[in-house]
Amino acid sequence: MRVTIVEARRWGGEASWAGAGMLVPGSEYEEASDALRFALQSLTLYPDFVRELREASGLSIDFAQCGSIELAGTEEELAAIGERAKRQAELQIRAERLSNADLRRIVPGIDSGLAGGYLYPGEGQVDPRTLMAALRVACERSGVEILENEPVVALEWDRAALYASVGSGKILRAGCGVLAAGTWSSQLGKFLPATFPVKGHLIGYPLRPGSLPHVLRYHHTYLVQRQSGYTVAGTNEERAAYDRVVNDETCLEIAARAKRLWSELPEKAADGWIGFRPGVNAEGPYLGRWKDSPLWLAYGHYRNGILLAPATAERLSTQIQASL
Repeated sequence: MRVTIVEARRWGGEASWAGAGMLVPGSEYEEASDALRFALQSLTLYPDFVRELREASGLSIDFAQCGSIELAGTEEELAAIGERAKRQAELQIRAERLSNADLRRIVPGIDSGLAGGYLYPGEGQVDPRTLMAALRVACERSGVEILENEPVVALEWDRAALYASVGSGKILRAGCGVLAAGTWSSQLGKFLPATFPVKGHLIGYPLRPGSLPHVLRYHHTYLVQRQSGYTVAGTNEERAAYDRVVNDETCLEIAARAKRLWSELPEKAADGWIGFRPGVNAEGPYLGRWKDSPLWLAYGHYRNGILLAPATAERLSTQIQASL
């Protein structure tokens, strides 16, 4: 096939650039559902996905199956996480209960007032920026054409083809297409499933590599350390349309929460940024052919876009090839 990627701004410059890159399905899904099965499938695909991209691009990707810890502030919260872990066990998700003493031994500097937590040893993190850089090189070496700063302003189709009108005035024709524009996706058709932006702030710290052995999650606060030592903390959720302003007060509030959680953090973060999660009113993501059209949908992943990327690609590429 000949493939063209049409990018409204710069390559991977929105949620893919902003995300923390947590690969933590155990603490993202409450029940042993189809959504959780899909997330686990994607997590299983990750090592080979990263290996393939490394080989195809020659670039390094910051990926580690370092395990994640979901933390509990009270015994009641710890019991609730334990009940969820029992439900998830039928899907072979490993979760190990940790006491307060276990936490303080595993993560020196952790909040001593926590009741405990659960370690998910099979989970981890990937730096989306290194992943996207390698993906670009792999695509270009495979003959993929990448058009940047070419927003699609309209989509039309007939039985034979899909037609995308872009900002420069061109009309691109293809036998089929995938709509993967994140929170902007539903703007390209009033009958498409709706999505909306959920703004989130993140902050970062340059730390010693290996100083935080696991991903930490406690309610809306998380800490993710790259293999370089750079550590990302988040987050918040705002229905603020497409406001790109980085709010200093919000960053300070996240820093204070993160510092309470892990005292080894510096008093101030080195930088802060925002991203737009693609929120949906119904259960997402939307994956698959749109009615009988030559258009496939791949959006509405909310905060799990990076986690679900390999399984999304596998599902849609299989469906598209089967339809030709």
